[in-house]
Amino acid sequence: MTKTVFEIAAPLFDADTGIARFDYRLGELAFIETLRFPLDGLSADAAQSGAFRHLLDLNAAVLGVSYFKLLAPFSIDLASLALTDDDLPFLTDIYENGLGEFYARNDLRRFGQLQFSIGNSAPQPTPIILPERALVLIGGGKDSLVSVDLLECAGRDITLFAVNPKGPILTTSGRSGHDLIGVERTLDPEMIRLSREPGYYNGHVPSTAINSMIAALAALLYGYNAIVLSNERSASEGNIDFDGREANHQHSKSLGFERLIAETLAHASGGTLGYFSLLRPFSEARIGQLFARTDRYDDVFSSCNTNFRLGGNDGPLWCGKCPKCHFVFLILAPWMSRERLVAIFGQNVLDDPENIPAYRELTGLAGHKPWECVGEILEAAACLWRISKDPQWSRSAVVIALRPELEAFYGAARLEDAFMELMADSPDHLIPEQIEKAVISHAN
Repeated sequence: MTKTVFEIAAPLFDADTGIARFDYRLGELAFIETLRFPLDGLSADAAQSGAFRHLLDLNAAVLGVSYFKLLAPFSIDLASLALTDDDLPFLTDIYENGLGEFYARNDLRRFGQLQFSIGNSAPQPTPIILPERALVLIGGGKDSLVSVDLLECAGRDITLFAVNPKGPILTTSGRSGHDLIGVERTLDPEMIRLSREPGYYNGHVPSTAINSMIAALAALLYGYNAIVLSNERSASEGNIDFDGREANHQHSKSLGFERLIAETLAHASGGTLGYFSLLRPFSEARIGQLFARTDRYDDVFSSCNTNFRLGGNDGPLWCGKCPKCHFVFLILAPWMSRERLVAIFGQNVLDDPENIPAYRELTGLAGHKPWECVGEILEAAACLWRISKDPQWSRSAVVIALRPELEAFYGAARLEDAFMELMADSPDHLIPEQIEKAVISHAN
């Protein structure tokens, strides 16, 4: 029986059209994916650099996870790409831990068993010249908007970035007043079709890693020396143990991954291109406090994945039923008036008895942490405990039901201490010192 191999061809980029093409083979299956970069401001000279070529090949490998996962074979052929052994830890992490949720939910064991073949060596990295300005990834939710606000207060030169921007991404970007670079990513429709067919696997891919690598290409093409993310410290907490390690829905938002990709991008660019999360020192509750300081985006922001999948502002920005809605409502409640928060969501999410089981999971009283971008279990429990003493929220159905359970499970003292710890900023981050001093002061 022939062993299935996932093969990644050398990608192509045409500076005249702004189109990058990526070809893949999965056994007998062939796929093509494209990225379309705006031509306005694009540097054809940058596209000829060794750094861009290296990053383009790394992109081919990272974007490939969407096609690899159809069959999830054990062999990955990178021989057509110009890579080095130094790139392997990063790519191994993408295909093992970046797909950790996918493996866990499909009961597939691949950790430590994937085989990568590398052929051509990438050219020795040489420093490139990039202007001192930041490309800020924006997703239309509260986190990236807090980053925008902090960078504005610090007087930093920023441009927003998104892949396939739509809905709240467009409306929040417009409200911010900053320019937005949008890259059009077109997945092979045959891959999408097969992912729904019997005999093929489907599941979560590390979208933050994918968007970050595309942003790295944009940084070189348009001239930015820093890529700024808005991942909080709680993103490093996983969901379940599977196949000998922790599977984390947010792995590509974790601090461990941030270190890997920052090293990879710095090496490929000769040390010129920086990568860091501006919100890494903060808990989700702390970010909620920072977001609540202004109502600038109240009517346009959304973190609801149901809304995002439907395309945005054609309907309500918040469904009120998904884990993201439940969690965001909860961590904003300590900082906003009931009237303001209910106006944002169009409902009091905490006063719906049907949401009680979901909040049991969020706070660690039942099940496991949802496969969503939500904060730490103890963080959610501490926030719910805190608002249970606030007359605005204390008579809400969820709060009435869970307050005694939280006290019995955690103890009041532990919950009080946990909330205070959420307000303390962590020193464990990759923010450059000069930016940290300028930005963090505005958070206090």
